[in-house]
Amino acid sequence: MLNVPSTSFPAPSSQQRVATIGRSKVPLKPGRSLMDWIRLTKSGKDLTGLRGRLIDVTEEELAKHNKKNDCWMCIRGMVYNVSHYMEFHPGGEEELMRAAGADGTELFDQTHRWVNYDSMLKECLIGRIAVKPVSILKDRTTGVKEKNCLNGTMAPDNAAEVTEKEFRPRYDWFQTDALVTIVIYTQQKDMSLEFVTVDHEENILRAEVIIGDFSYLLLIELNHEVHMEINVHAKEKAGKIEVVLQKKHPVAWKTLGRYLEGHDSFIKSSQRGHHYRKCKLVSKNDISYNTRLLCFELPQGSPLHVPVGHHVYLKLSISGVEVVKPYTPVSPFLILDPQKTACGQSQFIYFMIKIYSDGSFSPRIDQLKIGDYVLMSNPQGNFPLSQIETVEDFFFLAAGTGLTPMVNLLNHIFKRHSILRKAKLFFFNRTEDDILWRDQLIQLNLADERFEAQFILSEPTDKWDGYKGRISLTLLSERILKSDQKNVLICICGPNGFVDEGIS
Repeated sequence: MLNVPSTSFPAPSSQQRVATIGRSKVPLKPGRSLMDWIRLTKSGKDLTGLRGRLIDVTEEELAKHNKKNDCWMCIRGMVYNVSHYMEFHPGGEEELMRAAGADGTELFDQTHRWVNYDSMLKECLIGRIAVKPVSILKDRTTGVKEKNCLNGTMAPDNAAEVTEKEFRPRYDWFQTDALVTIVIYTQQKDMSLEFVTVDHEENILRAEVIIGDFSYLLLIELNHEVHMEINVHAKEKAGKIEVVLQKKHPVAWKTLGRYLEGHDSFIKSSQRGHHYRKCKLVSKNDISYNTRLLCFELPQGSPLHVPVGHHVYLKLSISGVEVVKPYTPVSPFLILDPQKTACGQSQFIYFMIKIYSDGSFSPRIDQLKIGDYVLMSNPQGNFPLSQIETVEDFFFLAAGTGLTPMVNLLNHIFKRHSILRKAKLFFFNRTEDDILWRDQLIQLNLADERFEAQFILSEPTDKWDGYKGRISLTLLSERILKSDQKNVLICICGPNGFVDEGIS
């Protein structure tokens, strides 16, 4: 029997995994696609029922609108009339009804956090939820302090702040005639650059460090001009991050600058929100008849490293609506040769994207020309590499572009995983033409005895002499030879039905 460990890939709570298997898509009626919804929002039809008025909505009033033909819901303090959106929702009407007449923020964050709902539902906006004061006990000695409560939940700014001195990061800075160095003391051992993002735009410096489930942020409008190139170093043993700025003028700084809202805050990452930067398309190559390898250049002053098992969100404006989709970056080649990798490789991020002719996002990204821009978020995910430290045998079950999350993991284990014994890929596709990076997989198969790739086709030609079929318990029982090692990791990624069948 297939043994799927509790630790899976992508991680169960990863937004990428949620996007593919956390909920089931339902067939939509003709004329109910995303583009149809966009056209409806631009038609001038009153989707709120209030003729353009915005109102404050009490919890009691919100609760009255809990039917399919009269459905209001609250997301982050804003109330929307989603009655007209019911038939356009890819997850089905029943999924929306789970938050009918109530605060749907938590449900939304579980399954849709990457969706730009404020753009998608802007024509459905009713107004704000009415804020009412509640009393909470500050501590046993100081008595009661009044705080604002939004629909029964504390406002996130102070409630989410972590104040424990022994855990909270801090920062300091020093300067020379030529440089300004900001040092972030994370108080964490083995701190990696993969969990640090730095952006410098219009003289505003933004540095974010992810520590477990928390995010530490520096946000400063600098006092003086600096060069766009920023160097970031991680002192892993000491848990320090150094952000080095090059002064344009050799003057002494009295302060770093003006601290903006959110500066020096340490809160749950899920409450931080996504930060995007503009990235330029610099190359686009065909991997197959319907899959492209796209290379984007990061803006100067925005070093970005995407950890293994993590993804980013790409955002495009389509007919005036901002549409967001999660994608996993890949290496430009299946296994990178460090000696042949360009020095500026970290300046570029690659994506392998399948183009769906009836899709809402991929056709638009396929239309991008060299030099066009897309917005790219910070990395998201929760796949700690510490969980594979003792794994000796890896089994990868992939269908189509489900291969993409596994590329960087393959790169990692072949380069840095000293106890690797076996890595076996079962790659499911319809036809031979659908097999992505087939030649590279075969080359790796021949070059490294620890790796084995098996191609399995569901619609092969008569000439195909390889494995045939679809994912099933019978097929997996036949093909996956049980490892004689206890430490095994099985990774699975692909379309909804593929993943559900593989896990079941």
